[in-house]
Amino acid sequence: MGAQRATFAAAALILGGGGLVAVNVYASATESGSAGQANPSNQTWASGAATIDCPDVGGKLAEVPQQARADVDKELALLDQQVSEAYARMTSGQQAQAQDANSVQNAILGPLKEKRGAVIDRIKTDFKDAGAEAPNSLDALATCTAVPADQTQNNAGGQNGNGQQQNNNGGQNGGQQGGGQQGGGQQGGGQQGGGASAVSGPVAADFVDITKVQPNVPQKPGSGGNASTGTFISSCGVNANKKFNTDNVIVAPGVTNGAHHLHDYVGNQSNDAFATNDDLAKAETTCQNQGDKSTYYWPVLRVQDGTQEFDADKNGGGLEGNVGKVLQAKQAQIEFIGNPQSKVVEMPTFLRIITGDAKAFTNGPANANAHWSCTGFEDKVQLTDKYPICPQGSSVVRSFAFQSCWDGQNIDSANHRTHVAFADANGNCAGGFKAIPQLTMRLLYDVPAPTLENGQVKNPYAVDGFPEQVHKAITDHDDFINVFDASLMREMVDCINAGRQCGDGAGGGAGGGNGGAGDGNGGGGNGGGAGTSEPTQGEPTPDQPTPSADPSSGGNDATASATPTDTQTTQPPAAGTPETTEPTRGGQATGHSGVVKADTSPSAAASHTAAAPQGGAHEHHGSETTHPAQTPATGADAPSAQPTAQDTSQASSQSQSQTEPQAVTGDLADTGTNLWPAAGGGVLVIAGLVVLLRIRRSSV
Repeated sequence: MGAQRATFAAAALILGGGGLVAVNVYASATESGSAGQANPSNQTWASGAATIDCPDVGGKLAEVPQQARADVDKELALLDQQVSEAYARMTSGQQAQAQDANSVQNAILGPLKEKRGAVIDRIKTDFKDAGAEAPNSLDALATCTAVPADQTQNNAGGQNGNGQQQNNNGGQNGGQQGGGQQGGGQQGGGQQGGGASAVSGPVAADFVDITKVQPNVPQKPGSGGNASTGTFISSCGVNANKKFNTDNVIVAPGVTNGAHHLHDYVGNQSNDAFATNDDLAKAETTCQNQGDKSTYYWPVLRVQDGTQEFDADKNGGGLEGNVGKVLQAKQAQIEFIGNPQSKVVEMPTFLRIITGDAKAFTNGPANANAHWSCTGFEDKVQLTDKYPICPQGSSVVRSFAFQSCWDGQNIDSANHRTHVAFADANGNCAGGFKAIPQLTMRLLYDVPAPTLENGQVKNPYAVDGFPEQVHKAITDHDDFINVFDASLMREMVDCINAGRQCGDGAGGGAGGGNGGAGDGNGGGGNGGGAGTSEPTQGEPTPDQPTPSADPSSGGNDATASATPTDTQTTQPPAAGTPETTEPTRGGQATGHSGVVKADTSPSAAASHTAAAPQGGAHEHHGSETTHPAQTPATGADAPSAQPTAQDTSQASSQSQSQTEPQAVTGDLADTGTNLWPAAGGGVLVIAGLVVLLRIRRSSV
C-alpha cells in the first residue's frame, strides 16, 4: 500500500508540475501578444509620450463657403491652441506617465478629443448656416494619438506594405465628443497657448555632418524652346527692423498668436493677424523698390544656448517651447524666376502662397518643402528632415521655392493650397493652371556648430514651430502675399519672359544698407540681401518639394534628404540601405539662383525618410489665409492625403521584427521574467520522477 500511495503521489507531482509549466508558458506568450495588439501604445506610454499627433481638420476643408470662412478659420486656430495646451500638459506630466500607462489617455487625449469634437460640431454648424454641408469625415478627426518618445527621437513614422503610414491608434477609447469648450471662435490672444515646462527637441538624430552625406542633388534637364529664362530680384533686407510676431494672417486672420511660433518679416511692415488687404496696400516696405510691398515671412531660427529672449515668457516663445537666441539672417535673397517650358503671366494682387508645412512632422511629408544645406555644398547636398552641421567657415542655408502654377481665378483657397500648384517634372502646369513667376528665397546664417556627444546634442539650433512638432527640420516653411503694384508686376513678367536679369542689383548684386547682405554693388537703402557675397553653389532643380533621406544619427555617414526630384512618390530603398542618388525623374533648373527649387507636386515630397509619425498628410499648416479667399478652380486637385515618410532606422527595426523568428523577437522571447511558476512546475516534475525511481529500486 505504501508503494502504491507513493506512486500516486509521484504521478500527481509529475502531472501537476507539467500542467503548471504548460499553462504558464502559454498564458505568458498569448497575453503578451494580444495585449500588444489591442493597445500597443501602452507599452511605450509607460516610459513617456513625446508628442501628440492630431488629424489635420483644415486639410480636409478643400472648400468652405465664403461667408463661413472667417468663423471656420478661428475654429481651426482654436484646434491648434488646444493641441498646444494638451502638449504642454503632457510634457509637464512625464513622471505620472511613467507610473501610469493610461494617464496620457485619461488625462490628456480623452479630454482633448472631447474639446476637438465640440469645435468640429461648430464648424459643421458654420457650414450649415452658410447653406452648405461639411464633409462627413470631420467627426473622425477629433481623436488624437500619443507618439512614443522613441519615435520622435528617431524622427520616425510607421509605414505598412502599401506605403501608407500606420495609425498608432492603440488605447484611444476615452473621452466623449461634445461638451466642454464653451463659445465659438475663441481667439488665442491672452490665453496660455502652451506653457511647456521643458523644451522638446531637437535631438541628436535631427543633425548630420554634411561632409559625411552622399551627394543627392540631381542633374538639371534643359529648358524648352518657349522657356521664360529671366530673373527679377527684389532686395528687402534681413529684418534688421526686428519686426516679429506670432500671428498668421494667412491661416488664422484675426487670431492673436495663430502661428504659435515667431516669424521674421521683411517687405511689408503692417503684417499682423488683423491686417486687411487695404492695410497691406498702404503699408511701408523694407524693399529697396518701393513698388514691392509684398510680405515675406518665415519662422525664426534660434540657437538653444540659454539666452532669455524678449519672448521667453510669452506665448509663441518660451511658453510654447521656442527658446534661445533668435538668429538674424546675414543674407536674404528674394528672386523670381521663369518657367522652363512656357512664358509666365502676372500674379494677381494679394495672391497668397504657403510653401512647406509647419506640421509636417505629424501630418507627413506630402507638403513638406524644407531645404537645408551649407555654403559650398548646395549643389551637392540638400536636406529635408535634418539640420546640417557645417564645416568651419561655411554658413547654414535655408532655401525655399514656391508653387509656380496658379488656377487663374483665386487669390487663396480654403486649405491655402489648391489655388496654386507645383509644375510637373518637366516644368508644365497641369489642369488648366497658368505659369507665374516662381518666388525663390535663400537665407544664410552664421550658426555656432552643434556638437554630438554620447547620443546627445549640445548647443543645438532649430527652427521655431508648433510645440508638438518638436522642432523638426522638416517643418520649415515660408509665406508670401503679393503686394507688387501693377506696373512693377508687369515689368517683372516682361523681364522674365524676355530672358533678362532685372530688379535690384541686376548684374551686380543688391546692396547693403540696413539689409546688409549683398556685395554692395547694387545700391543701399533698406534693402540688401540679393547680392552674391556668398557664392551660389549650383542650381538645384526648380519647382519641386524634396523627398528626404534619413541619416539615422548625426555625424555618421548617411545619404542626405534628397532635393527636388520628381512629381512621383519615390519608393524607399530596403531598410538599412543607403538611398540611391539617382533621381526617379529630374527637376528643372533656371541657372539663375542657388535656391533649391521646389517640387512640382506636393505629394512628391513623400519619401521614406521624412519624419512623420502618423499619416493624414494634410495642408493646414498652422502656418497660414486671408479674407478674400475664394473657391479653388475646378480641376485643382487636393494634395495627397497619405504620407509615406519613414525613418530609415525605424524601417530597419520594423523589418527586423517582421522577418525574424518569434524566438528572437516574438512573445516567447519577452516572457522569461514571467515564467517563474513554470520553473516551480519543473521542480515538481523532477521530484515526481525521483520518487518513482526510488519506488522502483525499493521494489526490486
